[in-house]
Amino acid sequence: MKTTLTRLAPLAVALMLAATPMAHAQTAKKKAVEAPAAAPAAAQEKVVYHVNDSSVARVALRNVQNHISAAPDAKIVVVTHGKGIDFLLNGAKDDKGEGYETQVAGLKEKGVEFRVCRNTLKGRNLNDDAVMMDAQVVPSGVAEIGRLQAKEGYVYLKP
Repeated sequence: MKTTLTRLAPLAVALMLAATPMAHAQTAKKKAVEAPAAAPAAAQEKVVYHVNDSSVARVALRNVQNHISAAPDAKIVVVTHGKGIDFLLNGAKDDKGEGYETQVAGLKEKGVEFRVCRNTLKGRNLNDDAVMMDAQVVPSGVAEIGRLQAKEGYVYLKP
């Protein structure tokens, strides 16, 4: 009996060694199946700039230009209301007598959107035609900011 066990021992060891890689392969295969999927691509950066005072319009436009230069794929919307709409009105000029049209048009070409509050226009007895072509009129500036943040995931910035 002892002789039989002695002869079977090498055979048992060989069988165990042969089975180990298969067991290891099964474990590795199971882990591969359970591994989480690759992380999704990063979401597009979306930012709403809030302008309610045109005295900061040049600063706001420079901020937007710097932002788009640093992050060309960013989705940027400038929303104006109250005194902030003034720089988006036809023929608007800054305190140095320079117009805003060229700068706004250049940013619009880079994908920046400009939105003007219709409530402000109505309060000043102005119609949509008073707004430069590169801007879109929305029913309410503050409601637009809220909608962009709550429903579309925009980050809020105020220059």
